[in-house]
Amino acid sequence: METVNIHQAKTHLSRLIDRVAGGSSIVIAKAGKPLAKLVPLSAPEPGKARRLGFMQGAIQVPGDFDRMGDREIDALFDGGDRS
Repeated sequence: METVNIHQAKTHLSRLIDRVAGGSSIVIAKAGKPLAKLVPLSAPEPGKARRLGFMQGAIQVPGDFDRMGDREIDALFDGGDRS
C-alpha cells in the first residue's frame, strides 16, 4: 500500500483516484502519520464481506411459514385453540 503526503495528494488527486479505481489502496499521511485511506468503492470493508445467495436453491420455505406454530403459540399464551 502506497503512502503519500497531503501536499502530494492535493497536487495529484486525479492520478491517485485513477490508481485507486484500478484496485490500489493509498494512504494519505501528514508529517509521516497516516490520516486517511483511499480505497475503491467496490472493495468490501474488512470483515464485512457478505456472500449473498450462496445457498440459493438449497432451502425451500413452506407457503405457510408465517403461520407455522400458531396453535401451539396460542395454547401457550391464552390456552385457546385456533381451529
